[in-house]
Parts: sequence; structure tokens; C-alpha cells
Amino acid sequence: MSAAEGTWTERRTWPQSIAGPGRLAMGVVLLGLSFAGLYALSLAVQLPMSDIEVYRAEGQAAATGGDLYGFTVTKWALPATYPPFAALLFVPTTWVSLTTLKITCVLVNAALLALLIHLSCKAAGLRRAAYSAPLLLATTALGLWLEPVFQTVVFGQINLALACLVLWDLGRPDGARLKGFATGLAAGIKLTPAIFAVYLLITGRVKAAFTALAGFVVSVLLGALVLPGASVDFWTRRMFETQRVGKVWIVDNQSLQGLLARLLHTKEPGLWWLAAAAVTGAAGLWVARRAFVRRGLDLWGVLATAVTALLVSPISWSHHWVWCIPLLAALIAHARRDAWRWALVAAVTVAFTARSMWALHHKGTLALHFSWWQQLLAAPYPVLGLALLAALAWWTRRTPDRPGAPGGRRAAQVPSPRAGARRPARATTG
Repeated sequence: MSAAEGTWTERRTWPQSIAGPGRLAMGVVLLGLSFAGLYALSLAVQLPMSDIEVYRAEGQAAATGGDLYGFTVTKWALPATYPPFAALLFVPTTWVSLTTLKITCVLVNAALLALLIHLSCKAAGLRRAAYSAPLLLATTALGLWLEPVFQTVVFGQINLALACLVLWDLGRPDGARLKGFATGLAAGIKLTPAIFAVYLLITGRVKAAFTALAGFVVSVLLGALVLPGASVDFWTRRMFETQRVGKVWIVDNQSLQGLLARLLHTKEPGLWWLAAAAVTGAAGLWVARRAFVRRGLDLWGVLATAVTALLVSPISWSHHWVWCIPLLAALIAHARRDAWRWALVAAVTVAFTARSMWALHHKGTLALHFSWWQQLLAAPYPVLGLALLAALAWWTRRTPDRPGAPGGRRAAQVPSPRAGARRPARATTG
């Protein structure tokens, strides 16, 4: 699809999406009800929003020259864990009261969720849905209750912002100016997005990969320029202190290490985790590359990379799995009129809504003593992640034999607005 055609689609669809005031009003009402539910829940059960307090303390330390990695805040004694560059971005959080900051954080995360849905629909080829205001309002209202998104809002986290930054950047056409730079900046805020630079490299987009590296280097240099002492402290010591982030065995941790710790009934899975993480990391990136090279499906490659990062990271809290939004969009685009595929969409949606890990008695070290049947309930996301990588490996086992598809790549087939017709979509996530 050319740039001109994409612009025409946007100009045509946005006015059409608000032409029906009834549907637009229903979307607004649904979003209002969702916010009302969040407010009622906050009155019944005090929502901590503890992470936004940590970010505010980081911003305060950066602004006043305090010890960035020496403080703890909240009743859980939470320390700073992000690179110094992130602390610089958090300085504006000190300009308003904590109450105002928390309200702003909820509203901003809701707006970021709407943006992530929009970017995900574009990436999946669902362009009509991407530019439908009523649909975006309705899906935002419902998406707030997906467990990873809900936890992001409850804790005041930045996961939605990082996902939007990376998906927007990687969704730009190959060869776009400074493609990869925003991904590098995201890695400078929180290290895990650095894996997307590796994905760009192994899929042959060397310039974008090095541009991502440049973005990361810029973030490190800015942090070192303004906070030299904190930068030395973080890059030589703090970044290796996994225990600062939290306990690896608790059900909050939906990474491969958390799964293995509970499965092996040990606080330190050690070499078992290192071996599993190495194999999973290599296999996940291999699957991501095959999805792009053999099928021309950049979105599935990006999703495989994101899931790989979440699996091999020492700690992936449940709210880190906001990548369920583009995953659901990709599955919906792939479902078409197949009942079994729609059943899969429903099953994945339920898995990210059910909160099965919280239904278990997990206080203290109880998570280390789960029986075999409780393990699946305690680790729904890593199990889903491993299943996704296995499914993509099977799906891409052969290159489709299609005329005019150089190098085995082909355009993804997505539903056409016309009844029963199909048209090729771009191979990029955008």
C-alpha cells in the first residue's frame, strides 16, 4: 500500500467513524462506565499506584542531585531500578501533587491504551478498525480490564508507553528516516526493548539496527552528562542486582525463571534457568526471523521478539505483558471466518483476563509449594508465550510457494472491506 493510499484511507475513515452519533455515544458511555468501575474499585480497595511514587522519587533525586539508587519508597521499600536516563524523564512528575499525578497517570495510560490498540490494528491490517473512533473507545473501555493493562494502571507503570514507542517505530516503513532510534531510546529507559534491535539486525535491516544502537547510546550519554555518579553506579553495579527488582518465585513474575522456580520448588533455579533462557532466547529470535523472512509477516516477528524478551527476562511482572494487545489484534486479523480461530481468540482473551495466578493462595513462600495442577494457573503467560513460539515455528516450517514472492517472502492476507475479497497488506507492522 502506498503512502498516498494510506493517507486517503485515514482521511476517509475518520469522518465516517464519527458520522454515526449513536455508535460514538455508545463508545463514550462504555468508556465512562469503565472509568466509573475503576473509581468504585479504588474506593472499595485502595489501589497502590506504588510505581508512580518510585518514578516521582527518581525524578526528585535527579532534580536535586540525591542518591538515585540509595533510596526506597512506599511501605514495600521499593528502590529505583531504571537507568539514569529514565530518571531525567521522570523530573516533570515532581511538578504536581501526588494525587494529581496519580489521576493524570490513569488518564494518560487510558490514552496510551487507545493508541496501542490503534497501532496494533494498523499493524495487523485492520485499518478500518484502526480509524474507527467508536470501536477504539469501546475496545479501550474493555481493554482496561485485561489483567496486564489493569495492573499497569493500578501500579502507575510505563509499559503501555514503551510498547507504543516500539510498535510505532518498528511499524514505520523500512528505510524511513531514523527508524530504530525510538526503539533505542526505549531501551535506554528500560533495558528489555534492546532485543528489538537484535530483531532488526537478524532480519537484514542493519541500518535500523544501528540506528537503534545510536538511540540507546544517546540515552546513556545524556544520563552520564547530567547524572555522572548515578550512571557509573548503575552501569557497573545496579543493573546486575536482580534482587533489587523483586523475588523471582512469586506469582507476579510471569517470566521463564518464575515458572521454573515454582516448578522446581526453589528460590534460585540457577543453571536450569540459564540453560532454558539461552535456548528460549535463541529459538525465539530464530522464529521471529523466520516469520519475517519466510512469511513476510513483520508483526508476528515483532510479537515473537516481544514474547522472547518477556520469557528470558529474569523478572517479567504480569503487567509487562501488555503486548497481549497487538497479539489479540494479530489473532483477530488471522481469524477471518474460521470458527476455530475465533475460539482461539476467545481463549487467549480469557487467559489475559482471568487473573488465575491471583486466585491461588500464594502468600509468603506458598508459591514454591504448588501442586502440578496449580502450576498452569500460576504461570498462564509464560505458558502462552511458549505455545505461541511453538505455533509460529510450526506455521513457518515451510516457505509458501507463491509466484512473485522473492526470497520466499509474501504479503500477509487480510480481510478486505469488500465481501469475501482479499487484498495484500504491507509486510511491515505499520
